[in-house]
Amino acid sequence: MGCKVKIQKIERAANKTYYVNFPAAFADAVNLRKGEEMEWLIEGRNCFVLRRVDEAPSFIERGDGSHAATDSEGSGKRRGRANRKAQGDA
Repeated sequence: MGCKVKIQKIERAANKTYYVNFPAAFADAVNLRKGEEMEWLIEGRNCFVLRRVDEAPSFIERGDGSHAATDSEGSGKRRGRANRKAQGDA
């Protein structure tokens, strides 16, 4: 699923800020809540990843009862693309 957004830039005398709007359809699809802490990761000049700091439960459960979004040890830590590349799972 994909959605195009435009970057907004606000320049003030003291600083400049860039804003990215998070589409409501995406927020609803992943049960995003107001005040959740998120983290930006840069995977390359053209690839930015936004992920939750505290992992939400996965929607997909494997046959062995573990969730698809957690690591194989079941510690609950997310394994994003950057982590998989570092571990050689890409």
